[in-house]
Formats: sequence, structure tokens, C-alpha cells
Amino acid sequence: MLKRKTLRSEPATDPTVRIRRSYFECRFGQLHVHHAIPGGGGFEEGTPLLALHGAAHSGRMFRGLLASLGRDRSVFAPDLPGFGESDAPEALSISALTGAIGDFLEAMRLRQVDVLGCGLGMRVALELAATRPTVRRVVIAALPTAELPQLPQSADRVEAFLGDVWASARADAGPDAPLAEICAACGVRLGNAAQAALATPEPTGPLRERLAAISQPLLVLHTADAPYGVGLTAGDLPTHARRALCARVAQLQSAATPVVAAIQDFLSD
Repeated sequence: MLKRKTLRSEPATDPTVRIRRSYFECRFGQLHVHHAIPGGGGFEEGTPLLALHGAAHSGRMFRGLLASLGRDRSVFAPDLPGFGESDAPEALSISALTGAIGDFLEAMRLRQVDVLGCGLGMRVALELAATRPTVRRVVIAALPTAELPQLPQSADRVEAFLGDVWASARADAGPDAPLAEICAACGVRLGNAAQAALATPEPTGPLRERLAAISQPLLVLHTADAPYGVGLTAGDLPTHARRALCARVAQLQSAATPVVAAIQDFLSD
């Protein structure tokens, strides 16, 4: 039996939404999860949403979405194993991360769940969708450039990534945080990104094949400079995929109104 420990609440933008943090047992030890609970206490709410973060982040990157989307559905944002406050596997891989998140879904006994994945979390989201019939709809954002390592990273892409990391660290630290604290937070994020880049290669096939295997309705939140990811085109997406507005990772973190509206519209169809 997987056990959980509930920690203190965190303030939510909407007073009717309760934000909690809990620890769940998974195959690698403790899985730390941020959780939004609607004001109705779980009655007459929409399908629960599982939000999976990118390599430089933790489940905390979705705190804005927890408050916004948690008004009418439960939202779970775990720290992937090896990130944030979750225990790490011996070898980081997509299959290992997916297995741990699967343990969490089984512990929660959810009949259906929608999944949102960003960057590294997008790979886990697609793997969950391909292997678990409980996944109803999928939202993916910031298609990972690391999927095609033979293509060089341009200086512009590196600068954009570093800018997102800095913006995330400043947002978490607060407007009055000292420079040393922000720099330390950036260091943690960059270390997470480097760890993810060295993850064990997966036998499940390249990103194109995994996308083609997704049968669930799929929403793509893409970026302006790389609409479908490095090396990907619109033809690589399933015919049932819905292409949405351009959005940077920072907009996803801040729960910008257009991004929230696009996700709510898709999940409410």
C-alpha cells in the first residue's frame, strides 16, 4: 500500500482553491506532489489533471495553473523522481519516471486523468498516454530539443532557454530576493537540465513514433521560434492534434490568461 503524508498548505490565488503538498511512496522512495483541491471538495468536478514539469524545474512551476485550473478539477503536479523534493532513481530514464508516476496514479485510484507535459514531462506524458487507458486527453508544451541530439543547438536557443531558467528562478525567489539566492536557484535548475540530458536512452522509439501512437485527443502549445520542436513538422503530429497559440515556458509558469483559456477549452470539450 502506498502511503502519503500531507504537508502544510500554500496560498492560492483563488480563495476557493486549496493548495496542498504531500508525499507519496513510489518505487524509488518518496514522490513529492503539489495538489490543488477545488472549493467543492471533489464533488461535480472535471477530470483530474496531472501536470508534469520540464527538466529545469519541479512541480512548483505549475503553481499558477494549480490556482487557475484547480477551480473546477483536482490538479496534481508531482516533482518527477530526482527533481525537486522527490527521491531519485539510480538511473534516470523516461521509463523510470513513467513507472513512478504510474505508481502515483494507482495509489490515487483515478478512473480517468488528463495529462499536461512540458519538456521532459512531455515525454513522460506521451508514454503514459500510450500505455495507460486511464489517460483521457493530453496537452504538450515546449517540445524538447534534446530529442534529436544530432542537430546542433543554436546560440539563440541556448539564450532563450537560459532566459526561461532565470525568469523561473526570479519568480520562485520573489521580487525582493538577493542576487545570490536567485543564482543558486538557477544553478539547481541547470543541474536538473544537465541530468535530464544525460538520461538513459529509451528503447521506445523516437519522438515522432511516440506522437504517432497517441490515440487520445492532443493539444499542442508550441513556441514561436520552434513551432513543433527541432526537426519536427506539422506532419509529424497525429491528425487529431489541435495546434494552439504560441506560448513560451514562462507563460505556462505564470498561468497567462491565453494559455489557461486554451487548456480549459480543450479539457472541457
